[in-house]
Amino acid sequence: MVMLASLVIQGWLKSTYAKYSRVPNSRGLTGAQTAREILDRYGLTQVRVEPIRGQLTDHYDPKTKTVRLSEGNYASQSLAALSVSAHEVGHALQDASNYVPMRLRSQLVPAAQLGSSIGPWLFIVGLMMGMVGLAKIGLYLFSAGALFQLVTLPVEFDASGRALNNLRKFQLLTPQELPAARKVLTAAALTYVAALAMSVVYLLQYAAILGMGRDD
Repeated sequence: MVMLASLVIQGWLKSTYAKYSRVPNSRGLTGAQTAREILDRYGLTQVRVEPIRGQLTDHYDPKTKTVRLSEGNYASQSLAALSVSAHEVGHALQDASNYVPMRLRSQLVPAAQLGSSIGPWLFIVGLMMGMVGLAKIGLYLFSAGALFQLVTLPVEFDASGRALNNLRKFQLLTPQELPAARKVLTAAALTYVAALAMSVVYLLQYAAILGMGRDD
């Protein structure tokens, strides 16, 4: 059920993004120009805006203080491009204001990457070899990934909230265009909810399997 919901959300994101990728904004701004405008308004002139290959590869790099926009969004004047650009700038604003959930998420990255890559394997090997301790380590490592997904939620929702506020406050989108931006950002945010739900389901399944194995 959770997997089905995740697939539905992914499909909704793709269709919503595709729909509003074909609708230009009334001011004729590109995603790059939108990002630069918001950053400069907050005095973050040191934060760079660069294109990056791929689709929906947009992200903010706190190490280099760079907003990277996928090539399509960087040059596009679509409502979807402006929405995504404003969202990534939202992360730059979080970084500049030392937003606590973002700091916490950054600290969890190494554990989450390790947990998602080797946690399940340690769990499986531990069960197969009857090594409960090893299986527990795998379970704990995998749980770090679920914790990362949980902390990610407020970070992403806050960035989307900042995006909508800035698009409205600086009149980068008209009142008639803002609902479209809200739809794009909501669809994107729900993918993180689905990711968390999937992680929790797998975590509970692993815990249940480990419990049954110990009973045997």
